[in-house]
Amino acid sequence: MHAQAQRGSPAPEQQWFATTHWSVVRNAADSLSPQADHALENLCRAYWYPLYAYVRRRGYDPETAKELTQEFFAQLLARRLLHAADPTKGRFRSWLLGIMKHFLAHEWTRTHAQKRGGGRALIPLDELEAEQCYQIEPVTEPDSEKIFDRGWAFAVLHQAAAHLRAEYQAAGKHHLYEILKEYVSIEGPALNYEEAAVHLQLTPAALKSAIHRLRQRYQELIRHEIAQTVTTSTEIDEEIRYLLSVIRN
Repeated sequence: MHAQAQRGSPAPEQQWFATTHWSVVRNAADSLSPQADHALENLCRAYWYPLYAYVRRRGYDPETAKELTQEFFAQLLARRLLHAADPTKGRFRSWLLGIMKHFLAHEWTRTHAQKRGGGRALIPLDELEAEQCYQIEPVTEPDSEKIFDRGWAFAVLHQAAAHLRAEYQAAGKHHLYEILKEYVSIEGPALNYEEAAVHLQLTPAALKSAIHRLRQRYQELIRHEIAQTVTTSTEIDEEIRYLLSVIRN
């Protein structure tokens, strides 16, 4: 983040809380909002895999888990449940998981199939990719809620990385991004600093500066992703600490 905001202007994080915290949830809940479809797509993409992985760990096969997850989002809309999401009562992801538990317990997919989507088309999502991700989850982890949290953590990182990639592409720096992104990945870079500098025709000092800027922007985007479903900057820090602990474990 910038060390100091311009005089007379709120800091970027303050701007988030003025305009975007919980706004994705609110816009998705409002069928009359012109931003509703886009907001719903953001929610689906952010929570599709965590919820899918949770359902899979509860013992459902891939096809059933896919249908349950799609139907869950459909019922979330048809029953206008997003209106009940209250930022004063805890994390949005915790609320969403609680609704999913209730959904599975009452088998809404069978009893309300005719209302699927409430007249609105569902977001087409890549269930194959979701299953591939699930297959690399540790088989020794029996706790479906931990699987959900890990899915949430990786989804946050994935969303932030997607925004970062888009920014570099818009600036005509796609090739630079493809090299530099490895320096913030879990696996680590394929090239050492000297090799990458030669490949990009940069000095080692310039390469290190470029990596630093990418890491800084990536961290900002992660904070921005988390800021959309919490209510204070303190909660952002708490969520980031929790996210890191989930990834490390």
